[in-house]
Amino acid sequence: MDDVGAGPGCEWSAAGPLVEPVSAVTSLAFVVAAAVVVALRRRAGLHVPAAYVVLVAGVGVGSVVQHGPDPAWSDPAHDLPLVGVLCFLATDGVAARRRTRRRWWWWALPTTALMVTVVVWPRAGDLAQVGVAVVAGLLLVLRARREPTVRGRIAVVLGLLGAGALVGSLSRTGGPLCDPSSVLQGHAVWHLAAASALAVLAPLVTLAGGPPPTAPAPPAPRRVHPPSPA
Repeated sequence: MDDVGAGPGCEWSAAGPLVEPVSAVTSLAFVVAAAVVVALRRRAGLHVPAAYVVLVAGVGVGSVVQHGPDPAWSDPAHDLPLVGVLCFLATDGVAARRRTRRRWWWWALPTTALMVTVVVWPRAGDLAQVGVAVVAGLLLVLRARREPTVRGRIAVVLGLLGAGALVGSLSRTGGPLCDPSSVLQGHAVWHLAAASALAVLAPLVTLAGGPPPTAPAPPAPRRVHPPSPA
């Protein structure tokens, strides 16, 4: 397999079935994360919508397509599930903040609109994705401020995403951590960190578009009447 040069993520682009082998393989971390969420959903009774699981797995599949064979349609395949999960998390944050039921079209319609931008104006589409990611992150911070019980989990999520983004940025072509021949690629670290963050975040995703059901109120104590005199 001959190397044909370094791609934007620093890794050598190979002339074979996997253009960027390390990034392609680590993309499967998103599929593993989705499987973990499904397992926890069944065993621990987590109320995680199926749409979230499908989107997380789709991020991995789309990333494998882009970093693997990289066909002409790889960009839409990569961006569609990514835009979907970002819009899902952003609207989920709005629903949690308003304590209201999330509707499917809240995230589906913005995803469709952003995908048109991605296809027609790729650069603008990339910037729009960053914008949605920032909004989703800010809503997580606001939720942590309001709900002390979820602060630890949100801190872990933001820490994973921040560390992964930092390593990924410093490892891009021309960056100080870029080593095209290394098996340890910064973009691969980003894949692992982001997939882990999505798995950790799953318990906070609201049930079927709405808040988790509240526990039923305990029954009122029964009054015991003294026996009547004979």
